[in-house]
Amino acid sequence: MMILRVVNVTYRYHTFQSWHKCKETRHLASYTFPDANVKCCPSCVCLSCLSTILEMPSQPHFPWYSIGYYTANDSCYLNSWLLTAVIPGIEELSLILPMREPYNFPCSILSNGSGDSIRYLKLGSCSLQPTTELPWLKSLTKVQLNAVSFTGDELGCLLCNSFALEWLVIRYCGEIVCLKIPCMLWQLRHLEVICCSSLQVIDNKAPNISSFFYAGDRDHIQLSLGEALKVEYIRLIFSGALHYACVALPSIVPNLKIASILSTSEVAQEKMEHVSVFTDPSDLRKMQGHQHHKMKRVKILGFTSAKSLVEFTCHFVESITSLEHLTLESYQSCARCSVPAHKSRKCSPLPVDVLREAQRGLLAIRTYIEPKVPSMVKLHVVEPCRRCHAVVEL
Repeated sequence: MMILRVVNVTYRYHTFQSWHKCKETRHLASYTFPDANVKCCPSCVCLSCLSTILEMPSQPHFPWYSIGYYTANDSCYLNSWLLTAVIPGIEELSLILPMREPYNFPCSILSNGSGDSIRYLKLGSCSLQPTTELPWLKSLTKVQLNAVSFTGDELGCLLCNSFALEWLVIRYCGEIVCLKIPCMLWQLRHLEVICCSSLQVIDNKAPNISSFFYAGDRDHIQLSLGEALKVEYIRLIFSGALHYACVALPSIVPNLKIASILSTSEVAQEKMEHVSVFTDPSDLRKMQGHQHHKMKRVKILGFTSAKSLVEFTCHFVESITSLEHLTLESYQSCARCSVPAHKSRKCSPLPVDVLREAQRGLLAIRTYIEPKVPSMVKLHVVEPCRRCHAVVEL
């Protein structure tokens, strides 16, 4: 059971008389649906009892519904519950299912005006098969799909009927191959695509996206952000993300303000795959052409002596005229003594080769980057904790 708001009244399967209290508080009722062979605990309601309750003349209708579901044997109850619960006036619907049980979300419950008021739809571990007969969801602004089975065409049927959509998140959806965002989604501001194993194409035509987050396998995907003039925040996590950021981002997102790049294959300190600037100390390459005039802060975590990373950092320092803060942080312990939330008196240990590469990274900063930092830019260099880690020789 996912709980969206604080519940003031606890419903028990033997105390149905408490329903009138929820009508006064207008809070979300939460339920847990146990297996058929498991007795209801005092704070749970079984599906068959819940269906009976929802059919009572005096039962209230809530603007939020969030339910949990445990076995395929309960699917008939779940379908009945959704048909009863999803009525005009519902604003949020969250259905999170266990991955071990297949379930096909009945899109028909959104017909006849029932889906007109839904603003937030969250589905997890089910299949979604909307068709061209899906009604116009005029209020839908936020959609989150986690481990949901659907094709690109099926998702297109949902998107083409959701003109008010502002926020789209797709995570661990393994069947979609081609993700197309139609141009009529003028209100779409945030697009997030994470670990969709079969995805080969992301083709965005929505003109007003301001934030984009992608994590996955860049080697097998064609990424097109379209006219990304309004993109201000971008986060990329994939092998080769650093190179992609250097080559592609300056031209496709000229108004970028914040970029978060994670590429372990390019900056990993345990196993350097790129040549160190000290191994090849020849002249650093220059990146010509594009400049960012909006970005004020740049932070690079896990900084190493990789020559490409040093070149990339020098490019930012020399080309971003609006830059105010530059933070370069070498590899850090997972648990740090300086972070109260970690509740650790001593930093967790780091391998000697990691500490050695961290020292090389710090030397690269002092040698190649620091002399190029303008006086109006605040440079903050974070090295491994000297109290907990011994300084190793290069």
